[in-house]
Amino acid sequence: MRTLKRLSLTFFTLLTCAHSYAQDFGWNVNFHGFADNREYAKSGRYSQSILGVRIAPEINLSLDSMHFLHAGANFLHEFGSKGTAAEQVIPTIYYNYKHDGHDFYIGMFPRKDLLNEYPRALLNDTLSYYRPNIEGMLWRYGGRHFHQQIWIDWTSRQTETEREQFMVGISGRVNLNALYLAHHITLWHDAGRKNNTDVNEMPVRDNGATALKLGLDLSPFVFLDSLDISAGGIIGYDRLRSIYDWRFPKGFLGDLYAEYRKIFIANTLYAGEGLDVGYGDRFYTANFYNRLELGWKPLQYKGLEGKFTLSFHFTPGALDNQQQFTLQYNLGRIYTKRR
Repeated sequence: MRTLKRLSLTFFTLLTCAHSYAQDFGWNVNFHGFADNREYAKSGRYSQSILGVRIAPEINLSLDSMHFLHAGANFLHEFGSKGTAAEQVIPTIYYNYKHDGHDFYIGMFPRKDLLNEYPRALLNDTLSYYRPNIEGMLWRYGGRHFHQQIWIDWTSRQTETEREQFMVGISGRVNLNALYLAHHITLWHDAGRKNNTDVNEMPVRDNGATALKLGLDLSPFVFLDSLDISAGGIIGYDRLRSIYDWRFPKGFLGDLYAEYRKIFIANTLYAGEGLDVGYGDRFYTANFYNRLELGWKPLQYKGLEGKFTLSFHFTPGALDNQQQFTLQYNLGRIYTKRR
């Protein structure tokens, strides 16, 4: 309750300041409801059901068209959970600069729409449920035919009891008419606790992967609403200092996405050596993996999207399945004062 009172006081203070000093004042609310049933026992992976709702209200203010300050909160409730409300609230506070193709963030800001293009082999889709905010910095520069970005996400601050952990990422894309080239890179650093003398403590780990792919966006040339085909390579890198030196597993990665009206199909194929990427999907630890998704979007209207997805996970000797429904609703408004 004390945390909620502090957040309420912060909102009231910011609202007062926004009306007094800002030229533009706005608000936004993002709602995310999800029901994700994962039946992964056939392959020996972790089966679970993830059901809940997340709501993230924000206010934002600016003095001009380049500098923006956002503040809010992100509240998660998992159906059936017994924890207190305050334990599920995380703050959203960040500064955003936008000018001449530059887009810079610092603070605790939503990962939604910033890291969506990353392959699941590098960043798994569970992060949107349990880690919706990046805590760090992100810079992006983009033009008409390309964009490039770099970011850092501090996932654990080093203390006497907690390890130091952060992730760095680089990604970009170049569009040449229907042809495009894209790359995605992550590096996760996992170091020890502060002043630790435990000889059994896990040593420092450096872990990540790089994916490079060439693709064709054929959407303007076919009767479908969307048709995208891409293929490329992926290489992982992993070392546990004083235990083993660098390991570089690698493989082939291919993707297909097609959508017509409210129906879509997506397929991802991986073949190669098993990838042990810290924040990656665990299915990629297999030397062969194919994910087939069949979906339907019954709700699509002005910031509202509801989506059903039936997924099949093929690994050597096993077939797992997953049923998922997500509902995203984003609404907001900007008020402009007279100059």
